[in-house]
Amino acid sequence: MYDRSVREQAVSLLRSGVGTAETARRLAVPCGTVSWWKHQDLAKRGELPGRKHTTCMHCHGDELNRPAYSYLLGLHLGDGHISHPKQHRVPSLFISCDDKWPGIMNAAETAMRQVLPNLTPCRVRRPGSHNVKAYSTHLVCYFPQHGPGRKHERTIALEPWQQEIVDAHPWEFLRGLIHSDGTRITNWTTKTVKGVVRRYEYPRYFFTNTSTDIIGLFTATLDAVGVQWKASIPRPTGQVNISIARKDSVALMDARIGPKH
Repeated sequence: MYDRSVREQAVSLLRSGVGTAETARRLAVPCGTVSWWKHQDLAKRGELPGRKHTTCMHCHGDELNRPAYSYLLGLHLGDGHISHPKQHRVPSLFISCDDKWPGIMNAAETAMRQVLPNLTPCRVRRPGSHNVKAYSTHLVCYFPQHGPGRKHERTIALEPWQQEIVDAHPWEFLRGLIHSDGTRITNWTTKTVKGVVRRYEYPRYFFTNTSTDIIGLFTATLDAVGVQWKASIPRPTGQVNISIARKDSVALMDARIGPKH
């Protein structure tokens, strides 16, 4: 797909110390392609990283940052995906992040680094957003929910070890789900009191998803932390909207999650 000169430029930049993501940006080449060229160049020179550069709690018994994993799992169930195109040997995990929320983008990258400490995430620019990506042959070990088709068209169920982590770190899991498919808004209304029109504001949280399984995981976790919620009637598209509006429940969410940033 690319001239040899483009590949040679990429390898030259990489050898000079320019990062994969920056090299991809300069040459307008997908980050995954640049990563593959880097892999082939390292293999050619006999400098491929060994075992110390792979991470897997299942295959190698590595320690897992459980709070960070609970958050990353929430992001993955909302706006995440594992891709394994035929042209790449190594699967990639990507979390789609809207450019309106740079704080969430930073949090997603930080969580990837904490969960997969020997990997180097990159950011791939998309119209109005970035994909925060990491590559590893062990991604399916961490996210067994991966499978063909859309999430709402197949069963999404946590493994017992995942449920144990979510039970221990429920707020991190909820934060990941809200940061992906949720939002915090402020509704308002007016009321006339003794001839004076007063404006009243009240915040609420919403979470919208098409997968009944993911909705179930979200609401079960809300129940576990004492947050009250209401579900809307499913839309024609199948989407269900979960509303959190009670003052005490919103206060709990504000204390542990807060608005997107």
